[in-house]
Amino acid sequence: MSLAEVIDIFVHLDKHLNDWAAMMGPWIYVLLFAVIFAETGFVVTPFLPGDSLLFALGAMTATENAVLSYPILFFSLIAAGILGDFVNYSIGRRFGAALFKDETSRVFDRRHLLKTQRFYEKHGAKTIVLARYVPIVRTFAPFVAGMGQMQYRRFAIYNVIGAISWVGIFLTLGHVFGNMDAVKRNFQLVILGIIVVSLMPIAIEWWKARRATAA
Repeated sequence: MSLAEVIDIFVHLDKHLNDWAAMMGPWIYVLLFAVIFAETGFVVTPFLPGDSLLFALGAMTATENAVLSYPILFFSLIAAGILGDFVNYSIGRRFGAALFKDETSRVFDRRHLLKTQRFYEKHGAKTIVLARYVPIVRTFAPFVAGMGQMQYRRFAIYNVIGAISWVGIFLTLGHVFGNMDAVKRNFQLVILGIIVVSLMPIAIEWWKARRATAA
């Protein structure tokens, strides 16, 4: 799949989701579960859609002839987020140091790992909740928690709180506002806006790092 095709999927999520739902029927829920699980569960898939996908799905549940169920999405995607973070934590706890031993690896990017570690230094254990709202950091946070041997019970509490709040907020926002005429007319711009806002913390951290390096 080319970069242009990937960008098209991100920007026109509503169109692609409708096409996939019509083609796959109930199996669409399995696909969506897998996407959220992979986005939170594996450090090699931070590029998958998160916030924008949840908003678009919420909007699809608010249409007059909705093909997706809000309750099914709500509970299944929360479960996917919880399970994904748990798997990521377990991988980090057992294999973390070995996977990132090679500093030149393109698959296991140490820059993302170090950025997440700095996030932990600033926010502590609540990073597990806060990171849900920061792309890339969201994918690396449970992995770093595992590497740091965070107590499992403590991690599990923050994991559940984070998944419920993240999925609940974005899915509900899409459900409430996604069917408004202004939003429907400018849906692609709304999705782009969500992506831009989601990436702003990363851009700010990058800018701060550049200034610190220059200084």
